[in-house]
Amino acid sequence: MDAVYFDLDGTLTDPKPGITRSIQYALRKLDHPTIPTEDELTWCIGPPLRASFVRLLGAEDHADRAVSLYRERFSDIGLYENAVYDGISEVLTTLSQSGQRLFVATSKPHVFATRIVEHFGLRHHFEHVFGSELDGTRVDKSDLLQYALKIAAVDPSKTVMIGDRSHDMVGAGNNGMTGIGVLYGYGSRDELIGAGAQHVCATPQAILGCIP
Repeated sequence: MDAVYFDLDGTLTDPKPGITRSIQYALRKLDHPTIPTEDELTWCIGPPLRASFVRLLGAEDHADRAVSLYRERFSDIGLYENAVYDGISEVLTTLSQSGQRLFVATSKPHVFATRIVEHFGLRHHFEHVFGSELDGTRVDKSDLLQYALKIAAVDPSKTVMIGDRSHDMVGAGNNGMTGIGVLYGYGSRDELIGAGAQHVCATPQAILGCIP
């Protein structure tokens, strides 16, 4: 393989507190009648945020406002309510030393993703951090990866996409990439295999054994 793309949330870092608390903040600001617990909101980690708010609110109405309110808290506080998974730094170091080109590819806006990667001392491992735009451009993982592959000028058949949710694997498959699912994040084995994962890893260290 010539290049490895990593998802961010649920793959490089565990963002649960920051994401779920920022969703709760937005719902409270909208006077939503029920505020789910942090554990009840883990399904929101990974998929595009606006779509999650549509599901939470039951309609398109107020979804854009909810995203804006979410970002009020997330951009200052939630961004850093996060932690790098144990073993990730070692995995990235090993891959870098083996000559792999490494990238981040996340549905999160790249302005936030870059700050997170830099804050946790991971930026030097990655050639580029790819993410969506604040207006929703490239929030779909298939579109994002198509763009990321073009910018990096790599052969999709010689690249890997590593992520914890179905849309990571679907995006990989739609772009001719090898999809590797991780189980320490927020997706299940059935979800990942069903979406086309060619390998599934229980730990960050296991990733190394799945990359040719």
